Amino acid sequence: MDTESLSVTTKRTALAQVAVCLGCCCGREDRGKPEVPVELLKSEWKRLRLNTDVQLTISGCLGPCDCTNVVAVFDSTGSQWFGNVSGRAMYQALIDWAVKVKERGTVIPLGDGFEPYRFKRWVAGDGCPRGDEGPHR
Repeated sequence: MDTESLSVTTKRTALAQVAVCLGCCCGREDRGKPEVPVELLKSEWKRLRLNTDVQLTISGCLGPCDCTNVVAVFDSTGSQWFGNVSGRAMYQALIDWAVKVKERGTVIPLGDGFEPYRFKRWVAGDGCPRGDEGPHR
């Protein structure tokens, strides 16, 4: 195969993608971890027809497992990673953000409520937010 002439394209472009971890630790209430409201996310994404603008992916393990309930947001500028996301209000805020992105036709900041949960995924030293920090605990 001539890889130099290979060109992959898609007709299904989106403004952003949200990956919600539901892996070995995230959402595992049987292990004492906070819920990941998968059915709420999926039903609202479908009802509000968000997937063409903001792709929702319920993923296996995204890691790092010490930042339980990891959510990653990808767009043309890169990725944002959030750990210890819990409580339906935070997941509702994620849905509300996706609605605004769809309405405006452009990616907007996720909101200050997520800032305490942001971590640098690929740079050593910052770590993830601890479970007892942040306003939504």
